[in-house]
Amino acid sequence: MNIPLRRAAYAILGAFVVLVGSIGYIQAVEGPNLRDDPRNPRVVAWRTGRQRGPIVSADGVALANSTPSISDPKLYERQYPEGDLYAHTVGFNSVLYGSSGVERTRSADLVSDRDSTISGVLTGLLGGDTRPRGVRLTIIHALQMVAAEALGTQKGSVVAVDPTTGAILAMVTYPRFDPNHLIGPDAGSAGQILETDPADPLRNRAIDQTYAPGSVFKVITTASGLDSGLVSPSSEFDDPIALELPGTESTISNYSDKVCDDGTSVSLELAFVRSCNTVFAQLGMDLGGNQLGLTASAFGFNAEIPFEFSVLISRFPRPATIENDPAATAQSAIGQRDDRATPLLMALTAAAVANNGTVMAPYLVEEIFTSEGTIESSTETAIWRRAMSPASAAALSDMMEQVVISGTGRKAAVPGIRIAGKTGTTEVTGEAPHAWFIGFGPVGAGSDIPQIAIAVVVESGGDFGESATGGSVAAPIAQQVLAAFFGV
Repeated sequence: MNIPLRRAAYAILGAFVVLVGSIGYIQAVEGPNLRDDPRNPRVVAWRTGRQRGPIVSADGVALANSTPSISDPKLYERQYPEGDLYAHTVGFNSVLYGSSGVERTRSADLVSDRDSTISGVLTGLLGGDTRPRGVRLTIIHALQMVAAEALGTQKGSVVAVDPTTGAILAMVTYPRFDPNHLIGPDAGSAGQILETDPADPLRNRAIDQTYAPGSVFKVITTASGLDSGLVSPSSEFDDPIALELPGTESTISNYSDKVCDDGTSVSLELAFVRSCNTVFAQLGMDLGGNQLGLTASAFGFNAEIPFEFSVLISRFPRPATIENDPAATAQSAIGQRDDRATPLLMALTAAAVANNGTVMAPYLVEEIFTSEGTIESSTETAIWRRAMSPASAAALSDMMEQVVISGTGRKAAVPGIRIAGKTGTTEVTGEAPHAWFIGFGPVGAGSDIPQIAIAVVVESGGDFGESATGGSVAAPIAQQVLAAFFGV
C-alpha cells in the first residue's frame, strides 16, 4: 500500500473511532440526561401517555393518583389531592420540571409498562401485569395534618419517627408549595415563581437544611460523658455565673445569665434539666474534642444518612480542629460554633435514646403493592449504627423525662403519657434564635416501649422572634403532635 492510501486509511479509521466513541458517549453517558430532559418531546409523551400508580399514606389516604384526561382519554393527568401537605415527600411528576420526591425515587414502580419497554412487552406476552404498582408510605396522614397545623406558617420543620423501626411517621416543612400548580397549563409561570421565591419553598428543610443544634446537642455531650465513664447523672460541677474559656477573653453563660443552682455546685442531671451552658461547656472540655467527636460520629454526624432521598450531611468539627482548642470544644459541646444538624438527624438522636442507644435506618416507603392490592415488597428494618450503650440511654431517658416534668420542656407534656425531651435555643448571628425541641414517648420499659420520637425546629423564633426559646416555641408544637399520636 502506497503512502497516500495508507494515510487515507488511517484517517478513515480515526474518524470511525471518533464516531463510535461519540455514539458510545451519547448512549452511555449523556443518554439518561437527554432522555430525562423535559424539553425532549418523547418525555412529554412518556409522562402524559403512561398511567402512574397511586401513592397512599400509611392509613390509606390517597396522596397522588392518575386520571384520564378529559381532552384525550389516552392521556393521564397526575393529581395531588392533599395539595401542599406532601409536597416535599410525595413530590411531583411534571412535564416541564421533571419529578421529585417519591415520584422520582419510585418512578420505576409507579409507571405502567403499557406500550413501553421491551421488558414490558415481554411481561405482557408472558401474562404478567403491566399495570402500574402503588406505593404506600409510612407517614400517618392524621399525624401529618396535625404537624403541619402546629407548625403553621413558621419557617421550620417537624419530623417524627418510630424509634424501634426507623419508619417516618410525619415529615413537614414550611414554606411549602402545591405540586398541582406544576402540572396544569400554568405550570411554567408557577414554577418560575417558586424558583425565585426568597422563602425557598422548594427546599425540604427536614433533610436539606442544617441548623446549629444548640442545647439539643447536650443529649450527645451527655451521652459522651456517660459512655466514657467520666460522669454520671449525680456528678457535681462548679456553678459559676460565667465559664471562662481558656486562651481567650470570652466566657460562656447560661441563658438567664445566672448561676445554674446555688452558685457553688450543681449535679449533671439538674444542669441537664435546666439546660445550663456552663456545665456542658465544661464537660465538653473535660471530654476533649476527640472523644466528643467520636460520640457525635456515632450518632451520625459527618455521615450520610441512608434514606429514600439524599440528606444533607450534619457536621461536627473534626477532632484535629478542636482537640487542642478547649474554647472551641466548649462551644461545640453546647451545639454552637460550627455544629450543624438536619431535623431528621436530631429526630434520630432522640430515637437513639428511646431505642436503647441503637439508631435505626430511617425509611419512608412501607410497601409496594400491585394494581390488585397485593403486597409485592415491603421495606425491611435495619440498624444504622450504635450511638451509645443501653445503660447510658436509660440514664439519658430519665434525665430527658425530668426536662418535661420540671425543666425547660414542660410545654411538651402530654397528660397520662410519660414524655422525654430536650429543648434548644440557638444563637444565630444577625437573626433571632432558632427554637428546637427533640423528644420521645412513652418513657418506660415492658409494655411502654417508646413509639414515637420527634424533632421540631422553628427558624428565627417564628412568631416569637427575639423572645423565642425552644421551650416556648418548639415544645408546644411537639406537644400537639405527640398528643395526637397518643390520642389524648
